[in-house]
Amino acid sequence: MKVLLSPAKALDMDKEINAPSTSEPIFIDQSAALMKKLARLSSKKIGTMMHLSKDLSDLNHDRFQTWEPEVSLNGKNTYAIAAFNGEVYRGFDSPSLSKDKLMEAQDTVRILSGLYGILKPLDVMYPYRLEMGTRWSVTPKITSLYKFWGTKIADSLNEENEDGIIVNLASAEYFKAVDRKALKGRVITPTFKEFKNGDYKIIMVFAKRARGSMARYIVDHSISNPEDLKAFNTDGYRYDENLSSENDWVFTR
Repeated sequence: MKVLLSPAKALDMDKEINAPSTSEPIFIDQSAALMKKLARLSSKKIGTMMHLSKDLSDLNHDRFQTWEPEVSLNGKNTYAIAAFNGEVYRGFDSPSLSKDKLMEAQDTVRILSGLYGILKPLDVMYPYRLEMGTRWSVTPKITSLYKFWGTKIADSLNEENEDGIIVNLASAEYFKAVDRKALKGRVITPTFKEFKNGDYKIIMVFAKRARGSMARYIVDHSISNPEDLKAFNTDGYRYDENLSSENDWVFTR
């Protein structure tokens, strides 16, 4: 079973985790090819393309200039699971994982990425910003990152996912990068809803944290049978059979 997460815009390159080892992103050569093109862009072009302020445009221009395909820790890079710092990763709370549980996460959790394609938790990464949905023509014929990654992400999941079960805790923007025609097996997509004003609604800040909490629950409980996920009860969520279907599972509170 593999659990998919989206990355986060916010980064914390100083966060410490109990990592027993490092690993190399599987598509590091493709990342280097993308970065070679990104490094040619002006700060102004980056800002326009990514809808960033001048300060953020300058920051990411500098990041693109100094990025390296280096996979040894050197103070400028860190583990993927530690670097991302949004609500999903607050829910996952990687600093509180033991070395053994981080190794379980390394086997189970995968982070989708515009730059790296797909990351394992202990993959070494440099700070970057490149959302999967960015409107950027990599080449005249490759007019988006979705086209750049093509079937690569799905193929890598097929190769390493023995039971064919995917728990999709990524956003729609990122899961779109997983070619469904190429992907084999079953995809289960949990959603998280709050009861408000007489109805169940998705409130994104809570939904994002719950995605991370569910990924953490899977690691904490060493879950390999997806049916065991229906017992997820972190932060008061409960599986709602009436709102769920075979592969779209709804958790409410």
